[in-house]
Amino acid sequence: MSDAQPHPALDAILERMSAAAGDRPRAHLLAVSKTQSAEAIARVAEALRARQADGPLAFGENYVQETLAKQPALGGLGIEWHLIGHLQSNKAREAAAAFDWVQTVDRLKLVEALARHRAPEQAPLNVLIQVNIDDETSKHGCRPEEVDALAAAIVNQPQLALRGLMAIPAPDPDMDRRRTAFRRMRVLFDALAARHSGIDTLSMGMSEDYALAIAEGATMVRIGSALFGARGPKTASTDVPETP
Repeated sequence: MSDAQPHPALDAILERMSAAAGDRPRAHLLAVSKTQSAEAIARVAEALRARQADGPLAFGENYVQETLAKQPALGGLGIEWHLIGHLQSNKAREAAAAFDWVQTVDRLKLVEALARHRAPEQAPLNVLIQVNIDDETSKHGCRPEEVDALAAAIVNQPQLALRGLMAIPAPDPDMDRRRTAFRRMRVLFDALAARHSGIDTLSMGMSEDYALAIAEGATMVRIGSALFGARGPKTASTDVPETP
């Protein structure tokens, strides 16, 4: 730690994460690096590695093409890449090859596409089922009652590894309502873990509410603006609309 470059934002986040976890293991930090440059990502990766002796350097991206453009400059850092944006099935081939995790699996068509395109020589692709826990029409994700069927489909694919659940609760200013959503996700997660082995990841909580999410059972939190500051200029996605 004495050799680490100063990074007050990261230090404050890690300290708050530890406090929120209490006696439980600290949740994993997923650095949300969408729209950030390769240089900014490298700085955070190096700071994070200096502060943790082991564990993944996990970074989350929203767009396949944006990630592919950044990866060559970051190949030597050992970054674990997570796709946290909605994935169109026509991008499954590239996503299955380029990412270590896809956190936004929410339909059978996507399960089949990712499994088909994950190369046999690659380790199984880690996947999370995205749940639309607040039933928002503007958000992707399956309904809670659809989790079991999706999970059954995923575990039947050797090239996929079901690891748990992901959610983006409604950005309600009332934190008690967010807490309720986090608790409902924890109930779903515990039920899934009782039925399938290898379930260890509940991804929920972002810059505004990650401490609350951890207190309610999150094992991974997705933090962007609190870590990087203001986002870089938005890049135009070359992902094209999915054919119905």
